[in-house]
Amino acid sequence: MAQWTSAVGPAQLARLLGSQQDRPAGPGTRRPPAYRALADGIRLLVLEGRVPVAARLPAERELALSLSVSRTTVAAAYEALRTEGFLESRRGAGSWTAVPAGNPLPARGLEPLPPEALGSMIDLGCAALPAPEPWLTRAVQGALEELPPYAHTHGDYPAGLPALRAMIAERYTVRGIPTMPEQVMVTTGAMGAIDAICHLFGGRGERIAVESPSYANILQLMREAGARLVPVAMAEGLTGWDVDRWRQVLRDAAPRIAYVVADFHNPTGALAGEDQRRQLVDAARSAGTVLVADETMSELWLDDDVEMPRPVCAFDPAGSTVITVGSASKAFWAGMRIGWVRAAPDVIRSLVAARAYADLGTPVLEQLAVNWLFSTGGWEQAVQVRRGQARDNREALVAAVRRQLPEWEFEVPQGGLTLWVRTGGLSGSRLAEAGERVGVRVPSGPRFGVDGAFEGYVRLPFTVGGAVAEEAAARLAAAARLVESGMSGGTEGPRTFVA
Repeated sequence: MAQWTSAVGPAQLARLLGSQQDRPAGPGTRRPPAYRALADGIRLLVLEGRVPVAARLPAERELALSLSVSRTTVAAAYEALRTEGFLESRRGAGSWTAVPAGNPLPARGLEPLPPEALGSMIDLGCAALPAPEPWLTRAVQGALEELPPYAHTHGDYPAGLPALRAMIAERYTVRGIPTMPEQVMVTTGAMGAIDAICHLFGGRGERIAVESPSYANILQLMREAGARLVPVAMAEGLTGWDVDRWRQVLRDAAPRIAYVVADFHNPTGALAGEDQRRQLVDAARSAGTVLVADETMSELWLDDDVEMPRPVCAFDPAGSTVITVGSASKAFWAGMRIGWVRAAPDVIRSLVAARAYADLGTPVLEQLAVNWLFSTGGWEQAVQVRRGQARDNREALVAAVRRQLPEWEFEVPQGGLTLWVRTGGLSGSRLAEAGERVGVRVPSGPRFGVDGAFEGYVRLPFTVGGAVAEEAAARLAAAARLVESGMSGGTEGPRTFVA
């Protein structure tokens, strides 16, 4: 019986390996042998989860042809990987990826660092801040006071608590988009919302158009649902979408769904303008594409002079083309796993019906807590504190990176929680691995792209400030020196495999 559960084709593996090019070697820099470079490249792809564990690799001859190298080179690379525990083989079954015994499997998303590792590692992988107090405690206390009547029921509310649905609908109405409670479903976070939408509209093999780059965890969710991702490049800098490219993709690829983040895009921080939003909605409507607008960052403007455009759904108020996803996780606290969907009533009914085969509903106590925040003004006060925290962290991180790594390039966004950084020609994958060695965890650019794009980038979140931001930048600089000296490969020393 074969031990592999998926397969990587030679052309696909060649593309992924081709994205890992480092800057040209300087004078006196010793390049590793070709087989060693190939083994290191495959190992990095496994460590980052871009090639799954237990994935069958191409036969030696096939990969040699795709890479234009000798079969001897591929055979030597495979043998090195077997020796290091990253490859297993059996006659007649081929070779498949593995991780050395005793090490956890690499993550494919951006999971938070385990609490026990926080003492020695600065975590720049998760774009989330601690809870804003005292509002979290007050919200939970308020929810407990409201709980007794609900405790006498079965507790299953597949569409969400009626009171919270009405409150969310009212908040959209106040923003100028008349909304009925029947247009709202409460979900378990934004991820739960998008997962439900993908299962309803994007069956296995369906095309989904996504911004390039886009949020890593959503991309992975869509891959695992069997979607065919169609990347659409963002406009330069922080100017939002390239609407002409979107029109072409929507016309030519006819994707069933398009997923976008208009407000302080993750990871770039771009803010799409109002005219861009109108044009994209029109293009999606003409193409028959369902436009999923993720507005989880919409309240996190950090500069006082930001003029927020109208929401994407303002250009499709009935919700026939635009499905809006919101969440308490970014603006308030990641531990508050409450999200919501705004769409046409028939779409909401379909989502609710399908939920019977998924999670049945969202926890009642957390819904009551968010409803308390919305109804008492606590939400606005907490978000204002959150903006201040993110703003201070942004300024500290930007200053520290500019001091420690002056050759790295980025534009400072006016909101959101992330900085998208070009790494001066260094491989983001190798920086992420070297960062593990020096005590800083950072996600590489390819996590946010399709088929190995953005190797020359990393994402830095506004989650640390002050002296910690300075130390994080110093550790990133140390990781960059390791990569430049060619010392990021090899197998010496213990590793922790994290996303």
